[in-house]
Amino acid sequence: MALKVAIVGLPNVGKSTLFNALTQTAAAQAANYPFCTIEPNVGEVAVPESRLDALAKIAGSKEIIPARITFVDVAGLVRGAAQGEGLGNQFLANIRDCDATALVVRCFEDGDIAHVEGRIDPLGDIDIIDTELMLADLESLERRLPALEKRAKAGGDKEAQATLRLALLAKTELDAGRPARAAKVAEEDAKAWRMLQLLTAKPALFVANVDEASAGTGNALSERVAERATRDGAECVAISARIESEIAVLDPAERTEFLEALGLETPGLDRLIRAAYHLLGLQTYFTAGPKESRAWTIPVGAVAPEAAGVIHTDFEKKFIRAETIAYDDYVRLNGEAGARANGRLRAEGRDYVVKDGDVMNFLHGG
Repeated sequence: MALKVAIVGLPNVGKSTLFNALTQTAAAQAANYPFCTIEPNVGEVAVPESRLDALAKIAGSKEIIPARITFVDVAGLVRGAAQGEGLGNQFLANIRDCDATALVVRCFEDGDIAHVEGRIDPLGDIDIIDTELMLADLESLERRLPALEKRAKAGGDKEAQATLRLALLAKTELDAGRPARAAKVAEEDAKAWRMLQLLTAKPALFVANVDEASAGTGNALSERVAERATRDGAECVAISARIESEIAVLDPAERTEFLEALGLETPGLDRLIRAAYHLLGLQTYFTAGPKESRAWTIPVGAVAPEAAGVIHTDFEKKFIRAETIAYDDYVRLNGEAGARANGRLRAEGRDYVVKDGDVMNFLHGG
């Protein structure tokens, strides 16, 4: 499944530096002035997955294919964006197409880098971003509500009635100054809720961009952001975008040495990507063989036919069964043959709920 995360923030908070580090490119210009990013830059990055190397070695795979996540570097928002200030609504439209938002806030002092608001206040930055996105959502709902109400009243259109109910639920939260994600939405309404395409209904990840000295521990400002994330039901990661951009261009041996010197176990970007997975309720299963070992992304709770459908829609439609081995068993027993000989290869049917790390082979009709 294709995943897309919008990197959102005020100008000069380190968004483009973070994007450059994520994609290991210089595609996004990191300059010390507002609106240096005019068009949204899009980059794909591999999801860090150490288990793939072990699987590939055992299976003798010629190729390793990790799962990938797409990041969109959206130009900096400013106060009044919902009314067209700065580069305004075109940026809000870029966000609407994404699955989640990564709100980058500045948690470092630097006299050489101007802050558009003239102060360092990450919680104030979050408030500005939330306000602009909430105003955009309110405008969107108010445009749609008259037509929805008309459809809901005419002819007993149940779909329109359900959509209207959810739109009014979102409007209640927004009118109270809360993002739409604060609403309590029943599981059976989840799909219709997503179809509203509200900016503030998207899961949010707060990225506290700290100074180099705080890369491993965070600082007082990032702690405030973490507290806000807990209150808002969001994820939070503290990283130094500047350090991550340096790590991104190192070879693996140099990277390990550099991380050790900083007292870091893993790059902050790995933690960011894992946090995005957790935020979106995602997990990984694997396929492994002589041709390739590959990671596949599925929602937590997906059943076997849904997992098969990520490879090809026909696999889901014509699903027969799944041959499944837990990752630990695959490694411990040295692959499929050992797992089969020791009774650790299982035949699972349509109702099997896939576990993170399952190594799977799908049987399907022709």
